[in-house]
Amino acid sequence: MIVLGVESSCDETGLALYDTQRGLLAHALYSQVAMHEEYGGVVPELASRDHIRRAIPLLEQVLNNASVPRSAIDAIAYTQGPGLAGALLVGASVACGLGLALDRPVLGVHHLEGHLLSPLLAKERPEFPFVALLISGGHTQLMRVDGVGQYELLGETLDDAAGEAFDKSAKLLGLGYPGGPAISRLAEFGDSGAYQLPRPMLHSKDLNFSFSGLKTAVLTLVKKQTVNICEQDKANIARAFVDAIVDVLVAKCLAALKQTGLKRLVIAGGVGANRQLREALNDAAQKKRFRVFYPELEFCTDNGAMIAFAGAMRLQINPDAAKRDYAFNVRPRWPLDELRVV
Repeated sequence: MIVLGVESSCDETGLALYDTQRGLLAHALYSQVAMHEEYGGVVPELASRDHIRRAIPLLEQVLNNASVPRSAIDAIAYTQGPGLAGALLVGASVACGLGLALDRPVLGVHHLEGHLLSPLLAKERPEFPFVALLISGGHTQLMRVDGVGQYELLGETLDDAAGEAFDKSAKLLGLGYPGGPAISRLAEFGDSGAYQLPRPMLHSKDLNFSFSGLKTAVLTLVKKQTVNICEQDKANIARAFVDAIVDVLVAKCLAALKQTGLKRLVIAGGVGANRQLREALNDAAQKKRFRVFYPELEFCTDNGAMIAFAGAMRLQINPDAAKRDYAFNVRPRWPLDELRVV
């Protein structure tokens, strides 16, 4: 079965073809980062319009790279939510329009489920059950995953997510957008002992997170510096910020593994590409004797491959999950723990 995946939840347009027999056939991605950079963040209306321009050319690119005709597509999966409403509507309309034209069933997929299952696309893939740290955009969550659609929420952020804290703190340091990769690169040149920042909820005795206070601490630290803060001070603050957020994420992951008794940890979402976090988790895994799994770096950010794969996994469980009802809706807000095996 060949499934076409369409991702358009925010500022990346992604399409991919996944074959349940042969694996990922092809994928293509267009990022809008350059367009949104001058605004310091994603402009929803611009994002929606750009998805319209990119979707069909990317479809043709994927089909050509996979050397398969449109008629070879058996089903179409698209991101139904969560995300920006206008951006989601573009992907949904493309998927459902194509489904109608080809007389193929369509399936709405949860964006975060795509991220959650993306490590299964890697060469070294985890087996169920596992604990997953989902750190994507406005989401920081710890989940117990027993199978596709079998998710138990263990803890989540109470305010700013890790990705939001990265972007907002980077902006305070004048690093622009997107802030996460920029602040992580700058942190490599910082002195870890120069500044100390708080570790919010590190000892809260639960698995929840809170990063708004960390962002505020960065703001206070920046304001204490001279008007023209030097580059080394910026690097030192970036290092203190990254050290703080990594300490919290690692500690909560270890607590989740202890609470569940599981020995497999999956990291999913854009922050999962962070080098400092991967190093800290790999070190902890060696000391505590558990295994940690990551998506391939190209699949950490939003992409069509994870949507095609998630759709294919659901269709293998229930072939009737996809419908030939081409009236569509989107769910900009959609809690992951509402999902069930369908």
